[in-house]
Amino acid sequence: MSESSAAVPAHNSSPSDAAVLYHEKLWPNVWIWLVAAGLSGAGILVFAPISIGAGFTAAIVLFLIISVLLVLSTPSITVTASTLSVGRATIDRRFVGTVTAFRRKEATAERGTRLNGLAFMCIRGWIDPVVRIEITDPSDRTPYWLSSSRHPDQLAAALRP
Repeated sequence: MSESSAAVPAHNSSPSDAAVLYHEKLWPNVWIWLVAAGLSGAGILVFAPISIGAGFTAAIVLFLIISVLLVLSTPSITVTASTLSVGRATIDRRFVGTVTAFRRKEATAERGTRLNGLAFMCIRGWIDPVVRIEITDPSDRTPYWLSSSRHPDQLAAALRP
């Protein structure tokens, strides 16, 4: 679950539509795991008056539950020659328009004051950069997708024709 291995540009020699051009998992940062451990530690405080063993058991169980929920809710971004998948959403690449990467203040503005209420979002608060992916499908009211990405320039490059 290291951040350095999160984005993996594929180096497949096959021109198949199924060949993965880009893949990234939006794993939680280290500080999220520290917060999970801290919240789990509250189990010790709640159950210690009953038994210190029960307190430590509650803390371990809480940490396991939080960990499973964090892992299961971690979305991925996958780009192939024919599709783009962000979390549970998938779209044909032919409907992908302009792709723009944003960082720092610009990323904050995209998530806030410039956000269109009809946009599809896959945002993780622990990842600052975002990528705005214009949707050109005339039958889709969604103007764009906005997704967190630790490697926004690589994602944008993989989506450009």
